[in-house]
Amino acid sequence: MVRAGQSSERAHLIYQRSTAKHQRKLAQSIEVEVRQQLRESDAGRQQARGA
Repeated sequence: MVRAGQSSERAHLIYQRSTAKHQRKLAQSIEVEVRQQLRESDAGRQQARGA
């Protein structure tokens, strides 16, 4: 079985069976987390500069 870059056959099967709706939901969750971390990072930099 070709795994298309997944770390295991199990991961490949999970990925293969996921729906587009599920993938969008995961992508949106990741985006929310990344944006939150960027805001926190920016706030920390501004605070360090004394702004």
